[in-house]
Amino acid sequence: MAPARILVVEDEAIVAADIKGTLKGLGYDVPAIAFSGEEALRKTEELHPDVVLMDIVLKGEMDGIEASQEIRKRFGIPSIFMTGYSEEIIEQLNTGKPCLSVIKPVDENELQKTILKALKEHRGH
Repeated sequence: MAPARILVVEDEAIVAADIKGTLKGLGYDVPAIAFSGEEALRKTEELHPDVVLMDIVLKGEMDGIEASQEIRKRFGIPSIFMTGYSEEIIEQLNTGKPCLSVIKPVDENELQKTILKALKEHRGH
């Protein structure tokens, strides 16, 4: 089976590159990095990733929560939120759908477990 494709959405280039390296080290394909919510939508439409790894706070008109909601609505692709906030904050942002998240700095083992949950959800549909 081909490796899962993960779109990274992070507006800080150094952080994005680090996350991309971690994901590749875990065996995932990272076809692109998007630096804004708007770019995330375009790249999702173009690349059809299995999962989107999404920072909540992004530059531009659309934050990560809005972009994630639009990606799920239009493409049915799950997002994993990356944030410096606690789980309690993430739960408050939840819109009734299961909300997957990892806390920055990202722990490789936690990231792997969370990606597997998201892939199970995505492939289960």
